Amino acid sequence: MMITLDSIWKNYGRSLALRGLTLAVPTGSAFALLGANGAGKTTLIRTIVNMIEPDRGLAMVMGVDSRRLGPAQFRQIGFVSENQRLPDRLTVAEFLNYLRPLYPAWDRSLERDLLRQFGLPGDRKIGALSHGMTMKLRLAAALPFRPRLLILDEPLSGLDPLVRDEFVAGMMEHAQEVTLLISSHELHEIEGLATHVAFLDAGRLVFQESIEDLQGRVREVRVTLASGAELPAEPPAQWLNITSVGSVVSFVDTAFAEQGYGDTVAQHFGCPIRAIDITPIGLRPIFTTIARSLREKGI
Repeated sequence: MMITLDSIWKNYGRSLALRGLTLAVPTGSAFALLGANGAGKTTLIRTIVNMIEPDRGLAMVMGVDSRRLGPAQFRQIGFVSENQRLPDRLTVAEFLNYLRPLYPAWDRSLERDLLRQFGLPGDRKIGALSHGMTMKLRLAAALPFRPRLLILDEPLSGLDPLVRDEFVAGMMEHAQEVTLLISSHELHEIEGLATHVAFLDAGRLVFQESIEDLQGRVREVRVTLASGAELPAEPPAQWLNITSVGSVVSFVDTAFAEQGYGDTVAQHFGCPIRAIDITPIGLRPIFTTIARSLREKGI
């Protein structure tokens, strides 16, 4: 594992930012931290890179306690965030000239490729760059030393679709052997990009798993009942967003298992069913359904 977190707690005064959070980021994965603003994503990232210490628990990064990360580890960690402050008075070239000696593994050829691919003008002052060009520069400064871990905190927020696509294309082309940790509150930013996902809510981990497993266990189900049939008095906990119109009951099953599924559903209703339609769903409806369920339960 590139990162392992064991029962991480962090509070700011009376506000709990992280609540016993445990997760693992596999080496070589593109791991997405998802959750609304205030869910704890940024606090978690700051804990991982030792910008803050957890009150309780242990964070291991590349096999090292996060509180003991040193130059040898930081030379292998890239960081990109829209909140990074860059030296506005320097030109693009001056900024890269400043960074280059700090990283023995800096690849000048890769640097030139990124500048060319992103259309970054070396003689332009950073303060004169657009938001999109500034984000490209942040990525162009994080990749040439070929980090083992690349952390991206809300990297695509506020980018127009063209710049977003260019940013993602550059990242995927030049970070193929890098473990990516991406925080986002926008699902469309990571769909098709992430291989694994963790969903945070109010500082708690709701779940973590591979995208493949997640999409394999969640289905939208539409059941047509016999005339006069009623909803189960206590539907299974994994059935979310249950609605009923006439003899048709719809819900999202978060623990779908294909074998014998029709018989299992019929047992819950206690009667034969006329028809059952099962449909895979995308990440956005999966997460909105789960988030709505948590809100309704007051969790």
